Amino acid sequence: MKASDLFVRALENEDVEYIFGIPGEENLDLLESLRTSKKIKLILTRHEQGAAFMAATYGRLTGKAGVCLATLGPGATNFTTPAAYGFLGGFPLVMITGQKPIKKSKQGQFQIVDIVQLFSPICKMAKQIVNGNTIPSLVREAFRIAEEEKPGPVLLELPEDIAAEDADTVDLIIPHKRYYAVAGEQVIAEAAGSVKAVKHPLVLIGAGANRKEARRAISEFIQLTGIPFFNTQMGKGVVDESSDLFLGTAALSDKDYLHDYIKNADLIINIGHDVIEKPPFFMEHGGTKVIHVNYKSAQVDQVYFPQIEVVGDIALSVDALGALIGKGLSLDLSDFETVRDNVKDKIFQLDEDEKFPMKPQNIVSEIRKQMGYHDIIALDNGVYKIWFARNYLAYQPNTILLDNALATMGAGLPSAMTAAMIYPNRKVMAICGDGGFMMNSQELETAVRLGLNMIVLILNDNSYGMIRWKQAGMGFSDWGLEYNNPDFVRYAESYGARGHQIMSVEALSSTIDMAFREGGVHLIDLPIDYSENVKDLITDLADHEPII
Repeated sequence: MKASDLFVRALENEDVEYIFGIPGEENLDLLESLRTSKKIKLILTRHEQGAAFMAATYGRLTGKAGVCLATLGPGATNFTTPAAYGFLGGFPLVMITGQKPIKKSKQGQFQIVDIVQLFSPICKMAKQIVNGNTIPSLVREAFRIAEEEKPGPVLLELPEDIAAEDADTVDLIIPHKRYYAVAGEQVIAEAAGSVKAVKHPLVLIGAGANRKEARRAISEFIQLTGIPFFNTQMGKGVVDESSDLFLGTAALSDKDYLHDYIKNADLIINIGHDVIEKPPFFMEHGGTKVIHVNYKSAQVDQVYFPQIEVVGDIALSVDALGALIGKGLSLDLSDFETVRDNVKDKIFQLDEDEKFPMKPQNIVSEIRKQMGYHDIIALDNGVYKIWFARNYLAYQPNTILLDNALATMGAGLPSAMTAAMIYPNRKVMAICGDGGFMMNSQELETAVRLGLNMIVLILNDNSYGMIRWKQAGMGFSDWGLEYNNPDFVRYAESYGARGHQIMSVEALSSTIDMAFREGGVHLIDLPIDYSENVKDLITDLADHEPII
């Protein structure tokens, strides 16, 4: 059997549904093998970065490694940002790249970059396939490593001559279910005793808790014990945020309203968080005790050094902890209820502002009204991300896709496209700044070609707004960050999408409703007013009066 055929069979063995990417000359044997596959669909994109973002989002949404394909040299190097995105964010991803023949070549070093060495620091594994007979074991190992905790990217380089050679081995390695160790009874008992001894505990939910069984266990634990909870940006939706026990989302590291209560907590049960994501609190020696609950031990940092570590399967650990604690806690929630209600009041006080251009918090409110319980928004990176993290209540996991690890621009549109592919019966909206949108805007053509139903909402301020906010916060002059945009309506129409320019608050609501009812790909160009954003985020949040 030709090695490229064996490679595709190995991918089918892993239940791969899609390969996102752009093949090149060095992938042509593999491309021909894919053509005859009855299980795998090739999703041809307009840039390798868009392909890898789509694959990483597939992994994020399903728990199964997404797969992307690129050729050698510049095609492969375009995977670097999505690889770092998956590495820091914890998204399972298998990247396949081509290479010139390794046994004999007549082209010297043309286009050759040591891709394996380049990707090793931002991958869990990076290997070149040097013999077709090793394909079954290497593919199985790639998916195992990509999907096990903490998930992340893996790279396999398949040289042109290896893909074309005959392989003697045709036996595949069947995947099996993975089980994680359970935390010991002694540490569970120690953690339970610590919880029983305090009056103001808090549960913190991070991105690592966004696993099917973990979500169930944490929700039941909070309901059983009555302990209030808050989350990081990437932990949004793990537990229903409409709960009366929800304090809020730590969209900033410090000095936001909910930090008034976080600082007064006498114990924090930190589930599924690691120091890759911006810290939602800063530990101090002699300060609040922290119980770390995760699949792996804590990565110690100068602001994170938990005193108790419950290491093992999160769901089983939380179940065991809940069983020992039970319903008999004697909690004092009076301060929590005061802060929770004040947080809601401060966050949502401008929801009904009718001024145009709209402020970020008003846009968040309008989008929340339009999106249902299971519908999905995918955020690019910009200052608006903070407002959505704080103000947009998530009722279900993976209904607000944002990146608070690498925090890269350009991922919003591809992420929404994958969500629209996987969940065709849900409303899906990409929310991008004008800067982030333009970094992968060419994928509009891919979305139209795939027949997706989705909205792309562009928050347009003709500048890199997040950096301007930081610039103002540091007292520098407003300089060097403004630019001109294309006519986004005509731009969308040139790809076969529908374009809409919004000129009033009422028009936004009616246009979103119409776009979802009509179906297809719609782009909405919405001017945004960031003139008071600096005041709101720097003055109101950093210098507010304590509300506890």
